[in-house]
Amino acid sequence: MSQRLNRRVRLMSGAAFGAAMLMAVSSVHAQTADTTQADEQAAEVGEIVVTGIRRSIEASISAKANNTSIVEVISAEDIGKLPDVSIAESLARLPGVTSQRLDGRSQAISIRGLGPDFTTALLNGRELVTTGDNRGVEFDQFPSELLGSVVVYKTPDSALIGQGLAGTVDLRTVRPLAYGRQAIALNYRHEWNDIGALNSGTTDSGDRYTISYIDQFMDGTLGVALGYAHMSSPYQSERFNAWGYPTYSDGNLLTGGVKPYVMSSELERDGYMGVLEWRPNDRIHSTIDAFYSEFKNTQVLRGIEFPLAWGGSAGDCTVNVASSLCRPAPSLRSGYTVEDGLIVAGTWDNIKGVVRNDLNKRDSNITALGWNTEFVANDDWTLGLDVNYSKVERKDIILETNAGTGRNINGALDTLGFELTDDGVTRFTSQLDYADPTLIRITSAQGWGGDVIPGGQVGYMNTPSIEDEIKAVRLTANRQLHQSPFKSIDFGLNYSERNKTFVNDQYYIGVPGGGDLFVPSEYLLDPTDLGYLGISQVLSYDALGLVNSGLLDLVRNPNADVAAGNWEVTEKVSTAYVRANIDHELFGRPLTGNVGMQFVYTDQQSNGFSARQVGPGVSETIAVSGGVDYLEILPSSNFILEVGDDLFARFAVARTLARPRMDDMRASQNYSFNVANNIPSAQPDNQSPWGASGGNPGLRPYIADVADISIEKYFANRKGYVSLAAYYKHLESYVYNHSEIVDFTGYPTGGVTPVINQGLSSRPDNGDGGWIKGVEFSVSAPFDIIHPALEGFGGMFSASQTDSEVQPDPNEAPTTMPGLSETVVNGTLYYERYGFQTRVSARYRSDYLGEVAGFGNGRTLRSVAAETVVDAQVGYEFQSGPLEGLSILAQVNNLTDEPFKTFQNGDERQTIDYQSYGRTFAVGMNYRF
Repeated sequence: MSQRLNRRVRLMSGAAFGAAMLMAVSSVHAQTADTTQADEQAAEVGEIVVTGIRRSIEASISAKANNTSIVEVISAEDIGKLPDVSIAESLARLPGVTSQRLDGRSQAISIRGLGPDFTTALLNGRELVTTGDNRGVEFDQFPSELLGSVVVYKTPDSALIGQGLAGTVDLRTVRPLAYGRQAIALNYRHEWNDIGALNSGTTDSGDRYTISYIDQFMDGTLGVALGYAHMSSPYQSERFNAWGYPTYSDGNLLTGGVKPYVMSSELERDGYMGVLEWRPNDRIHSTIDAFYSEFKNTQVLRGIEFPLAWGGSAGDCTVNVASSLCRPAPSLRSGYTVEDGLIVAGTWDNIKGVVRNDLNKRDSNITALGWNTEFVANDDWTLGLDVNYSKVERKDIILETNAGTGRNINGALDTLGFELTDDGVTRFTSQLDYADPTLIRITSAQGWGGDVIPGGQVGYMNTPSIEDEIKAVRLTANRQLHQSPFKSIDFGLNYSERNKTFVNDQYYIGVPGGGDLFVPSEYLLDPTDLGYLGISQVLSYDALGLVNSGLLDLVRNPNADVAAGNWEVTEKVSTAYVRANIDHELFGRPLTGNVGMQFVYTDQQSNGFSARQVGPGVSETIAVSGGVDYLEILPSSNFILEVGDDLFARFAVARTLARPRMDDMRASQNYSFNVANNIPSAQPDNQSPWGASGGNPGLRPYIADVADISIEKYFANRKGYVSLAAYYKHLESYVYNHSEIVDFTGYPTGGVTPVINQGLSSRPDNGDGGWIKGVEFSVSAPFDIIHPALEGFGGMFSASQTDSEVQPDPNEAPTTMPGLSETVVNGTLYYERYGFQTRVSARYRSDYLGEVAGFGNGRTLRSVAAETVVDAQVGYEFQSGPLEGLSILAQVNNLTDEPFKTFQNGDERQTIDYQSYGRTFAVGMNYRF
């Protein structure tokens, strides 16, 4: 109840802030008229240079107003710094944009209700490879300090290559000749988390530092920009995970099992940026830019797993429950407490806990290189060439290790008291000491994995690797026109090749000889405190060190689903476009914008494996491939009519596409051959022995026809604006899972001759679509337009409402779209004057369907609870004297310690994940000269 009340208060506060901003806008014209003469007199006295937050806001507003598409823009406050920890956090403050937190950090973004699968990312206008398994960009790979600006395109134009269906995010590095002066910036921040280091051997503090250099040479014809950014950022979380909520014998729901643990992580990133820009004259302009990032993320997770309602028994319990050959199933004592159909308190007997010491580690790097040259042939023609290359290499270790009181039917059982808290987290009271190294040993406490490791596995290690590579070349031409409604026309041809491979290496972990192993003293660590769950301590040890010591066996997983998890996808995309740029008058008012068309030809191919499970630990595989080619024609138009002084009406219509997820395009699949159904054709048609599930290399893209309208009013010499926008997206096609008949000719059957080679395969397919519609309101204003006494104060506010209905299968219910929050609200208040800088920001998003890591680290969609995240920053810049150019700052992220929560069945009491991250504090300094 208290959380819901707090959320309502925050929303009411946001609404009040929006009302205040509207009051500010209503007085714009009066204040502007009164201050015009004063502004002119001030301009005569000398140049006033605005820096910091206000400079960033003014640059962003100017870029938004001047773009022919409907865009949102982030500009750096000053060279070498942006205000947030990651670009994703900055993006999440923009109107109609929000983010999903992963481990407490904003990583993936949603634009206008569509998740990361529908958004593409560019670096300096070029499509980027991704470190994730698919196309969605993980924005924490990119140091915010090395970027000059970010442009979010909400409407496309035909010259925008690699555009997304929801939107396109273009990350831009600085251009030294446009910057126009020498600058050297040094930044340093020290950060820490207020809940401390939760795991032994980890840290709760880290550092960030950056150096940037910009200069011009050869009479301003050669420019250089160099940057280096290092980050060592720790983050912590207290996590609760429930297996699910089955129905008990009395008809009420209860917890099937839990896996609570604490996580301590450290993200290390080194980013390098370089730009060389040459403009010897007005006819030649050439730029070479390079970006490289090394990214290492290490997560230590320690906790305990309790199989409850889904625990089950082991051994022969039919003869004698007390027999040493039996482990009885968990049982719920009578006298438990029920609230609204959910068992919320009671006592479990016969519980066999599994102590977990896990590790997740990711090493990845991104390389992006580009060369762009423009040549002005004459007064009418400008030609261009762009060549670019980007590549990702990623290697993961996802390690699980198990310990307990004994193997399978052996070892002590526990009695657990439990109670669900208001957050849906279960607190326990136990009888055993799970930190006792003489009681808890490396073992298969539940006998899991006994089909491969006799007696059961003591852990599992998943080591997938990704390579993603894009090579592209683009030719462009611009023709100036005279005495025409169009001022110019652009032509272009872009060719790109993208190849992404996923290698699926997985291993069972066993104790040699099938026994148990007490943890050697050299690997033991201080016990881990699970007090927030009622469990005082659990045994802790160096899991990766123990696995690498050779004391445990690694056995490659031979099962069919692992073999079918390998895939390769190749895309060759040729894009031709033409765009006419408008410069005209309509009813005596300036009309600008563009109309154009893209012709996108795609040739896609996938290689992989089809595999079937023959028996325990035995599978058969066959190499498979497939693909498709297609042509899509994508018209687009953007019209901007200046209906009054600094009052613009924008209207855009376009046809857009989003390519399918790459794992959906894989040729790989799991298949089965049921000998019992291998019967003569006289039997019913649905008795085929064949069946399968997997990817579809012939999958075509999502297609949408979109319309946008926006009214924008700029004021105070474009230091502020207010806008109201609406949009509608008609989804012509949507990808969903569907069973269809496929041919299995040539697939292994173990020597059995099939009577038929056709069968059903469950795989992604293109179905019908639906619609998405929404409205957005945003305002940004310095408060001195209300009264001069408020100089230095200002604010930004935005709110969006989105609705959708997508029904790819007419025989099924409409589909919930991943990443869509119906309501998104963002607000920022700031003060900047006399060297002081203060900023408080809050962002709210309502419930949505989020993509999280599920069983076996596979992709799972879960309902994510609404959240409000508040950040704050305060700083001071010395503006004169020997410390001029130095600024100091302090900031806090997640000020209210907002948790991340997923749940099921529309009932927030049925918590699946509950993660509390604490607050992250930082202090630092910046020096610019």
